[in-house]
Amino acid sequence: MSRVGKQIIQIPQGVDVTIEQGLVRVKGPKGILERIVHPKVTITKNENSLSVDVVKKEDKAERSLWGTFSAHMANMMVGVTEGFQKQLEVNGVGYKVAMQGTDIRLDVGYSHPVIYKVAAGVTVKVEKNVITVESSDKELLGRVAAEIRSVRKPEPYKGKGIKYMDEHIRRKAGKTAGKE
Repeated sequence: MSRVGKQIIQIPQGVDVTIEQGLVRVKGPKGILERIVHPKVTITKNENSLSVDVVKKEDKAERSLWGTFSAHMANMMVGVTEGFQKQLEVNGVGYKVAMQGTDIRLDVGYSHPVIYKVAAGVTVKVEKNVITVESSDKELLGRVAAEIRSVRKPEPYKGKGIKYMDEHIRRKAGKTAGKE
């Protein structure tokens, strides 16, 4: 049995869920999210809750799908009501970040500025050296934040680069003078 999969997902007030032919559509105050459901997974809607089920509960692959789709449905409920947010921090001497229309301009030690085009459905705010990324889709938010971080990953010697706010960079000792 999947511990995550067998949990019932509550539908919050003001959220409308429609299930039709392998597609789940969740509509709420923060937007509309859609997800295609795997053929081996069945999602049933009760009055104010969703339940996820699979045909063969003993099969490991189906059990993993059960928990995965249950987590997806729960994330969709949170996304359309509250939304998700990630913060990234830019560290380094001379490293700057600024908005350029809807795009982000990153000056992070290259010979040229890097312009990152923000995907639709994601909002980005910049304050000093902190980039705040917000979206109702958790998967899209994680991908955008990872792409911004990959422009200049933090290095272990001085900690320069773009890192998540809650990320801890393991530091290494630098070179030492010759010992005789």
